[in-house]
Amino acid sequence: MSVASPPRAPRATASALPRNVVEERPLRYPDTTSRAFMTKRGWWLVLLNFLLPGSAQVLAGNRRLGRFGIAATLTMWVLVILGVLSALLWRTLLVTLATNWFFLLAAQILLIGYAVLWVVLTIDTIRLVRLVKTGRGARFGIALLSVVLLMISGGGAVYASQVAGTTRDTLGAIFGASGPSVPPSEGYYNILLLGADSGQGRDSMRFDSISVVSVNADTGAVTITGIPRDMPHFPFADGPMKDLYPDVHEGHADPKCGWSSGINQLRTEVEVCRDGNALYPDAVANGSTPGVEATKDAVEGILGIEVPYYVFIDMDGFAALIDALGGVDITVEQRLPKGGGPAYEGQPAEDWAIGWIEPGKQHMDGDTAQWYARSRYTTNDFDRMKRQRQLQEAMLAQFTPATVLTRFNEIATAGKAIVETDLPQSMLPYFADLAIKAKEQTVATIELTPEGGIDEYDPDYAYIQQLIQSTLHPPTPTASPEG
Repeated sequence: MSVASPPRAPRATASALPRNVVEERPLRYPDTTSRAFMTKRGWWLVLLNFLLPGSAQVLAGNRRLGRFGIAATLTMWVLVILGVLSALLWRTLLVTLATNWFFLLAAQILLIGYAVLWVVLTIDTIRLVRLVKTGRGARFGIALLSVVLLMISGGGAVYASQVAGTTRDTLGAIFGASGPSVPPSEGYYNILLLGADSGQGRDSMRFDSISVVSVNADTGAVTITGIPRDMPHFPFADGPMKDLYPDVHEGHADPKCGWSSGINQLRTEVEVCRDGNALYPDAVANGSTPGVEATKDAVEGILGIEVPYYVFIDMDGFAALIDALGGVDITVEQRLPKGGGPAYEGQPAEDWAIGWIEPGKQHMDGDTAQWYARSRYTTNDFDRMKRQRQLQEAMLAQFTPATVLTRFNEIATAGKAIVETDLPQSMLPYFADLAIKAKEQTVATIELTPEGGIDEYDPDYAYIQQLIQSTLHPPTPTASPEG
């Protein structure tokens, strides 16, 4: 036979409690007959919920829920403070965690959970306020303030969780397949930077922009070496292409793709005219392509340095990245036409140009910057190389913490769509730390053009390699002897 449980005691109300209890704890046991006091109490509870989530419950509601809210809030603040301290004192640790897939997933879950908790605490706080007991004019104001403060606080946690998720997805998309980690070569990490327009069709795509970014492994100092896309008769570093061309690249004729001689045509030669997968069987598994690997071998042969990694930027989506950065500041030296070029030899630019980029200081959007990088019909390839390097430096300058934080989702989305690389994700913390150091220094440039003393038709590769070595490893000045 079941035993009936004793009847539950009714909850004490302010009118049923001694007067001294009501006076000592008015937030928990308010005088509900006083609209003025209930209004004042409502404002205070809402503000307390914003300043220290859970405090309203500890003072006027479910203490267990309130203590949980306060503990969660204090934990979040401790994590934020630790993050700030690590950014100031141990930046490598912060970057390591910020680029770790599992840490980003855990952070996203934690932030979403905290945002949900804040919603629960806000709804419960509004219940504790008892809007019907407050002044008629204050009811709407208290409810509106609660919603606004929730959007500020909870919205911040939701945005932070989105940043964590976007970072995780972007890292997975760009660095999903990557090559092995390698140590710096002679104190530098050398990265091949390629630019081309996928819109022209992958089978005929040629690298329109070829340069090498050399990053000092200690200081983060950056040197960008621009290589003319039509550079001929170049040597190869040891590898499959050197076996085909022991001395220099002699050009390659094939019915399917015509005559190939410049370095920008290597991709077509290797992947269309030859069996690229047989030449470079490990390329795809390491996050690269046979055409890129052949170009790496050529660049190593030209510059005399090791180039283990590459970054490819699809110019077809280049404008989106510029727009995501909020545009770039460029000083234009000469008037440049926008457009695909003349329909016949000698056609004036005024007849085919769809617009003009005027000289002077400009803040360029993505479309203008893209034409600035591509325009060559009224100048030459060497001028275009110089402008592309100018854009690279302008983009680097635009990657400020404020820009990245306020436009993070746009930058990540654009980057995921246009960037390919074989940089290993395990080295991201190290490269990110070097990138921060690079922001504090001036970018040096080397242009392998006639302006830089290089014969475009018959380059002196021994001189080029000497130039690279003297630039990357300048002689240490010695003190002159006294007397």
